[in-house]
Amino acid sequence: EVQLQASGGGLVQAGGSLRLSCAISGFTFDDYAIGWVRQAPGKEREGVSCISSSDGSTSYTDSVKGRFTISSDNAKNTVYLEMNSLKPEDTAVYHCNYHRMTWPFTDYWGKGTQVTVSS
Repeated sequence: EVQLQASGGGLVQAGGSLRLSCAISGFTFDDYAIGWVRQAPGKEREGVSCISSSDGSTSYTDSVKGRFTISSDNAKNTVYLEMNSLKPEDTAVYHCNYHRMTWPFTDYWGKGTQVTVSS
């Protein structure tokens, strides 16, 4: 089974930066995607970014394009989310998600890490 551990959250002023890490352990499949999903109080869960294991392709939600960068270090089994120019609206609990890209397309979730951006 896949285990995920997110870390790196904290309190930062607007305009600041944080780097989140998602450590992956346990059995992993050949074709998967790692995504970052955030949820702010009173708001729906929002997909932020993801990266594919097969070709390294990435995607971002519009609100973070140009500010956030997702990357992976396969040797360390870790995916990172570099967040720059942070805004108060980025405040949320950030979770990393492992999505198996082959049947049965299982999802695994880790505990989130809190990101708080003060104005």
